[in-house]
Amino acid sequence: MNKTTIKPLILAASLLFSLNYAQAQDNLVNSLKNNQSAKSKESFKFTDVINLANTPVKNQGSSGTCWSYSTNSFLESEMIKAGKTPVALSEIFSARNAYIEKGKNYVRMHGAVTLGDGGALHDVINMYRKYGAVPQSVYTGLNYGTTINKFGEMGELMSGILAGVVKDANKTLTPNWQKAYAAVIDAYLGEVPKNFDYNGKKYTPMSFAKEVVGINPDDYVELSSFNDYPYYSKFTLLVPDNWSFDQVYNVKVNEITDIIDHALKKGYTVAWATDVSEKGFSYKNGVAYVPEKAYEAMTAEEKSTMFDGPKPEMEINETNRQQAFDNYQTTDDHGMHIIGLTKDQNGKEYYIVKNSWGVTNDYKGYLYVTKNYVKYKTTAFLLNKAGIPADVRKKIGV
Repeated sequence: MNKTTIKPLILAASLLFSLNYAQAQDNLVNSLKNNQSAKSKESFKFTDVINLANTPVKNQGSSGTCWSYSTNSFLESEMIKAGKTPVALSEIFSARNAYIEKGKNYVRMHGAVTLGDGGALHDVINMYRKYGAVPQSVYTGLNYGTTINKFGEMGELMSGILAGVVKDANKTLTPNWQKAYAAVIDAYLGEVPKNFDYNGKKYTPMSFAKEVVGINPDDYVELSSFNDYPYYSKFTLLVPDNWSFDQVYNVKVNEITDIIDHALKKGYTVAWATDVSEKGFSYKNGVAYVPEKAYEAMTAEEKSTMFDGPKPEMEINETNRQQAFDNYQTTDDHGMHIIGLTKDQNGKEYYIVKNSWGVTNDYKGYLYVTKNYVKYKTTAFLLNKAGIPADVRKKIGV
């Protein structure tokens, strides 16, 4: 194909992804509600080992902003860890700023990057660094009568504007496209206040981030594990939502859970990006594991009782983890917040995970996720570098 053929195909594919992203997220949530067993909660007996302080569960609504909800929840716990009174941070402030930056990248890349609501854990840190932070009470993003996020219409208009810019009918871009693009976002989410009052004091987003939130964005490290890159070096995470082409540190598969365990024991929570489109993930029952037997090989009874108490799991290693990623079994489709560690009645350990789909499941918005699931399905995780074991910190040079 020549360039004139390739460019429209790339643009069409990118637009299709962006237009369908919010609907795909809704479909994913709805399908996961079918992954459940009738007697799950009474069949598990969990005893908490570590349960770190965190803020109330929120609901991302009809938007693909889990990455912002999970990482802002993580930052709220970071405030608690630092001895501060936590503030409910505006997830949509982070998302709005990421949409602005994503639009710029989209145009610079001639449409050959992902649009849509999706993002990565590091996006919140990057936006915090560049734009600061605001309380949720100051910027809710609910600007036209809704009580929860509904981003579908806004996303289509954003995509349409950028499609016109990339098409470049004038052959030379004007400076006005960025104003038009930002105006659409602000029409739906509201304009960001330049100044606002909080607890009787006036702030800008940057001064609020510095004086009230008080975190240092340089303190945060993102990691993953893939065997086709050198361990303990950085690589570009090749998932569609890494629109900024950020790099992460590569560690061995068993070190994923070693690092998370160490962080939790030191009082640090972890932001977690993962795949939740698995039959072994039940939103309704609030349990996730890696079944020892493939779902296709299960009997009807085995399928209906998948979450009725602890079950044997498949062992995870660097080979099957990599294969699952390479053949699209593991996709980067959700972000959550790991806040603790628990054990079932057999002594098996699970992570306590805070979700952002409201409080309608068996554990009021929380889930219990096995260590094998985390090893197998993690696409990236982000934490305070002080929570990383000293030997790993030395190997990666942080």
